[in-house]
Amino acid sequence: MTLNILFAAKAERWDTYKQPLRDALVAAGLDANLSMDIPPEDVDYIVYAPNSELQDFTPYARTKAVLNLWAGVEAITGNETLKLPLARMVDPGLTRAMVEWVTAHVLRHHLGIDTDIQRNDTIWAPRTPPLAQERNVVVLGLGELGTAVCEVLLAIGFQVTGWSRSPKEIAGVTCLHGQDGLDAALAKAEIAVLLLPDTPATENTLNARTLNLMPEGAFIINPGRGPLIDDDALLAALDDGQIAHATLDVFRVEPLPADHPYWSDPKVTVTPHIAAETRAVTASEVIVENIRRGEAGEPFLYLVDRELGY
Repeated sequence: MTLNILFAAKAERWDTYKQPLRDALVAAGLDANLSMDIPPEDVDYIVYAPNSELQDFTPYARTKAVLNLWAGVEAITGNETLKLPLARMVDPGLTRAMVEWVTAHVLRHHLGIDTDIQRNDTIWAPRTPPLAQERNVVVLGLGELGTAVCEVLLAIGFQVTGWSRSPKEIAGVTCLHGQDGLDAALAKAEIAVLLLPDTPATENTLNARTLNLMPEGAFIINPGRGPLIDDDALLAALDDGQIAHATLDVFRVEPLPADHPYWSDPKVTVTPHIAAETRAVTASEVIVENIRRGEAGEPFLYLVDRELGY
């Protein structure tokens, strides 16, 4: 039987994904019609981006699952018409990119690379940077991305603590959970990396109170979600020296508005949401594996818990 797979995303995404998806379907031995134009009553699976024009899932009575192209699902979990199984994207290519980006910025702040760059109008000031084993790094969020980041930082030699809302275990990592665990983790977070999902429970995880728990002169790296940080509280903490520097890749409004105070703050590094992007080839393999599972009657991978929001 030929499967009908609807690609519901922007046209430019179709140009990027159509061949990798078709190649992955062939490799999996699946006979499929992959298109952006299939009547709702004939659709078996939906490959989906939340900014698609498709927002009403009511007509898709035959559809077995919605397979998200994005790692984040906060823009779709509240859609009351979506009763179908929803799988988030866990792309090994994206995971690798996130690990590399986070590791680069952790090392940048750990070694003081920004400070050590010399110019001919500065004072020659050699110093001995600390070793990784002398630095505490805390990763907030222990999903696929957070776990992978913890493992690499641990391998480099950092003292690594991880925090999540529910109990987790990662070999060699001190794993904490719950509100008391968050406070304890932040109390030793010389460098904090934010990789939590965007949910009502995680909004403003870093606020005036929790920022003040961190060691004076700590660094913050946020490639997770913009709402994880109370912007006004962070700016105040930067101003009084509680936080030495913040490297931010995600924001509540993107692109970051031209008049936002982050642009002019010398203690803030702004990057344009580039830490990690889904890779078409590896993401297509993940999507097709879930289609194969659906056809074989096996459990889908990476199903979203609607109550938790991820």
